[in-house]
Parts: sequence; structure tokens; C-alpha cells
Amino acid sequence: MTREPYASDVSDDEWAFIAPYLTLMREDAPQRDHDLREVFNGVRWIVRTGSQWRMMPHDLPPWYTAYQQGRRWIEAGVFEDMVHDLRALLRLAKGKNEQPTAAIFDGRTMQSTPESGERAGYDGHKKKKGSKIHMAVDTLGLLLALHVTPANEQERAQVKELAEQVQEATGASVEVAFVDQGYTGDQPAQDAQAAGMELIVIKLPEAKKGFVLLPKRWVVERSFAWTARFRRLARDFERTPEVLRGLHFIAFAILMLQAFIKTIAQVL
Repeated sequence: MTREPYASDVSDDEWAFIAPYLTLMREDAPQRDHDLREVFNGVRWIVRTGSQWRMMPHDLPPWYTAYQQGRRWIEAGVFEDMVHDLRALLRLAKGKNEQPTAAIFDGRTMQSTPESGERAGYDGHKKKKGSKIHMAVDTLGLLLALHVTPANEQERAQVKELAEQVQEATGASVEVAFVDQGYTGDQPAQDAQAAGMELIVIKLPEAKKGFVLLPKRWVVERSFAWTARFRRLARDFERTPEVLRGLHFIAFAILMLQAFIKTIAQVL
């Protein structure tokens, strides 16, 4: 690499882990004009900084190359595979089973932009127009599943989709899912039961005063806060929900890979 490095660049140790996921085509493929590592650095730069694709620095590969290859990686599910493998490794390093038996569900509304406005919905509770990110994490806060809808869609209506994604990702190991009071009702419980898990609603104390840290439920809130480190995820800048979902998996792959490298360094 002849250019000055960016803080978002992938390290040598990180690249050694993720290269097999991203190099689905041969490195010496005749149609390749740019090094895959540099293309991935371009994608990471966008997700970290929140810049427009067309404003990518000129010492990185052209924006359209990074965008097109990023879409290919997202559509191929390579970042999902990376997140699921890293989650298993991090759980084992923490002395836990490879696959979780408990999950936490929650939703977050992302404010819309002109790019996403046509598919945005209005969240009356948050008084915000945008997209809603429905997320499931394990008890360590590591991503299990993610679903994108317009903001007017209710959390309780997404239990079936999230539960099915969770069981597919874990081999149907999850037995319980902790949720807030937005998931109350018979239908969400039935949807979870159909996927082989029990839905447990964590309620606020009746005499609530100020901020209350709810058992289990705070973990997913922290996971949402982790995504705030990535400015591209501050608002919904994407034209399609598939790309928005994929960028969340990229963000978690970056965070979990950093945690894994630190864990390995401590062991060595």
C-alpha cells in the first residue's frame, strides 16, 4: 500500500481472518482491476465515516467499484457468515456454549433521508419518520438476526421473522427470547412458540423513577449503541432495506473481529 493509511483500514491480522470470506473469486481474476483488500477498505471507510459513495477519497478504489463489490458481498451473505462464525468464537472464548440458548429482541427507528424517504414509515411513539431496525442479539450483545421495515410497523409483528432467522443462524438452539412490553399479546407469543422458543416480556417497575436498567433487556440497547460508532448508520441513507441490513452486519463484523483479535492477543 503506497498511500497514507486511514483509521478505518483493515489490519493485517484482521485481513488474515476475513480474506477467505471475501475472496470468493480468484485474486488474479482477469476482470479485477483493484486489490480486494483496498476495495474492502473503501467499504469500511464509507460505513465508518457516513460519507456519500461518490465522495470516497481518490487514493481508494473508485467509489463505484467499492459499491458494486460491497453489494455483491452483501447479497452473497458473506458478512452474515462472518458474524455468525465470530459470534461462536467469542462465545467459546468467554466460556459459553458455541450457540446461545437465549436471545433479546428489540427495535430502533432510524430517521429517513431523501434516499430512503419513499419507503419510510412514521413512528408515532418516537414521532419520527424512517425505517425500523428489528434486531436479535445473544446475552453478550452479539448479533443474531436483523430485519428492516418501515417505522410504522410494530415490533410484535416481527417476532415470527426474527425468531425464524435466529433459529436458522443458531441451529434452533435458542429456547427463550427476552423482550419489552411492546411485544405483549397472544400472537407474538404464538409466533415465538412456533419457532421453538418462549417469549418472556420484561416489564418496567410500576413505580418507575428516571432511567431503569431492565434485566437482560439492557444488552440489546448496548448493541444498538455500538452501531452509533458507524456514522453511515446514524440515519437511513440507503435506497433499499437489503443494503441497510447488510451494512449493519458489516458494522458488527468489524466490531466482533476487533474483539476477537484482542482476545487472541491476550491468550498469546
